[in-house]
Amino acid sequence: MENESRARPYHSRVREESARRTREAIVSAATLLFVRDGYDGTSWEALAEAAGVSRPTVVTAFGTKAALLSRVLDESLAGNDEPVPVRDRPWFRPVWEATTAAQTLDAYARVCVLIASRAAGVVEALHRAADSAPEVDELWERWLAGRRAGAAMVVGHPPLARALAPGMGPEQAVDVLCTLNNPDLHLGLVTRAGWTEDVFEAWLARTMRTALLG
Repeated sequence: MENESRARPYHSRVREESARRTREAIVSAATLLFVRDGYDGTSWEALAEAAGVSRPTVVTAFGTKAALLSRVLDESLAGNDEPVPVRDRPWFRPVWEATTAAQTLDAYARVCVLIASRAAGVVEALHRAADSAPEVDELWERWLAGRRAGAAMVVGHPPLARALAPGMGPEQAVDVLCTLNNPDLHLGLVTRAGWTEDVFEAWLARTMRTALLG
């Protein structure tokens, strides 16, 4: 009995690791297919084939295609599946460590570029799906609300909050920053127009500073 009890945690860990690897494979395949073929154009069968698993395995792991798209979006924004909010990620820390308004916006521009480099294609696929798939529309609205909440947190950072241009109220500042943190800008200027990410980041930071600080 003692040997059996010792074996159970090991086998449980093996199963958990196997399930995690399966989910990773499915999310990776879904990220590629949703961006390339669109939400409607991606079938369960295509997802299963790309992930190297069976169709029932994909369905069991995520339940609905909308839930899978939600996971793809979350991991694209955060960089992995660790249960850590974006604002608490190490790469977001420079925003909170900034001691001036300009440093805050420069750091946030860097965050926006990092997120957009991973998630711009997924966000575009999500937007297109929201127009034709009611089950995805709620996810789209949640994404928009989350983006605005992120902008509001940054505007509320004391070094920036104290330095807004005359006549620029907090709500207006959030409106502006929420417009500029849109991954569509990265998609249009980097992916389609061919800007380098360094040039785009410099432009984005400069635009944020000009718009919010005057």
